[in-house]
Amino acid sequence: MTLWFTPLSTTANLLVQPVRQDVTDGQVGIAFTLDITVMDVTTCQPFSNAMVELWSANAVGEYGDFLRGAFTTASNGVAQFQTIFPGYTSDGANHMNIAVHQTSDISSPVVHTGELFFTDPWTNIIAMSTTYNENTNTRIMDAQDPDYATANSNGNNAIISVTSIQDDWPTGIIGAITVGVNPSK
Repeated sequence: MTLWFTPLSTTANLLVQPVRQDVTDGQVGIAFTLDITVMDVTTCQPFSNAMVELWSANAVGEYGDFLRGAFTTASNGVAQFQTIFPGYTSDGANHMNIAVHQTSDISSPVVHTGELFFTDPWTNIIAMSTTYNENTNTRIMDAQDPDYATANSNGNNAIISVTSIQDDWPTGIIGAITVGVNPSK
């Protein structure tokens, strides 16, 4: 088994969110199902019953009370979210934010915060799609984002693996990433 470790981000703006899998909140964009697998780096086993918070920008790169939520990992360590593919912001390369709590209690200590990224080829395709093409933020590519460089250094891989759901793109896409955490920290 291979673990992808993502380092702690020092820039996370943690906000306690409603416990729910569907964080779409009526935001317009390309449907995105994201599986975040959380692994315990001390045992290389799935980290079950951990609360995972997720938040991201909408299609035009704005943050708000939308596209935010939290869900508990299952016995296989997976927390699945229904959202939209995030738009890019002027603060960095296209990404989503996460926080992993020590237990399923959202008030339990946070053992990891970080940013999850996408490859530029995927974000280039998305940026040309309806609604996303109305984004007026200055685009920052992966290579120009210091957070991207940090998150993907020392053998870490903070890039979400993305696949089209159907051949008649852009019906929706799915993504998956594995995040290694030390639950005792």
